[in-house]
Amino acid sequence: MPMNRRSLLLALGAGATAPLLQACGGGDDHEPGTIVALAAGDSRFSILVEAVTAAGLVDTLNGPGPFTVFAPTNDAFAAVLTELGLSKAALLADKALLTSVLAYHVVSGAIRANDVGGLPKPASVGTLQGAAFTVDESLAITDARGRRAQLVATDLIASNGLIHAIDKVLLPPAG
Repeated sequence: MPMNRRSLLLALGAGATAPLLQACGGGDDHEPGTIVALAAGDSRFSILVEAVTAAGLVDTLNGPGPFTVFAPTNDAFAAVLTELGLSKAALLADKALLTSVLAYHVVSGAIRANDVGGLPKPASVGTLQGAAFTVDESLAITDARGRRAQLVATDLIASNGLIHAIDKVLLPPAG
């Protein structure tokens, strides 16, 4: 009788864990998530994820891409809110401004840090917003308003592109 109980428990355990193993893909073949999933899983980007959601850009950044996102950290968002005299709530409520600013951080194609380093300097990088920013020899980014951002983490790989973390929110041309 103990053998039957043990067999039953093993069968129930196997049945309960099978969906988990299937969802994980069985081991080493783990695929990275999308850009949005990658950002959502990194506490440095929680404000960025809120902003992408508020702007209605989740579907775009979950799309096939590839995209490169120059992703401002939470500290970068806190600094720009102070600089602009805005609250986070006010920024998240202004969908037009938010969409323009966020699209200025997205480049079509998967551009690794060493690809950026290989461009002639200063390099002009076109964004989905329509305007460009420049990258210099030190890989510092200068936005359309002359503000400089530094890369703080590079080549965070997603299934539909990659993320480079930056220490400032890039601002597109005014108007």
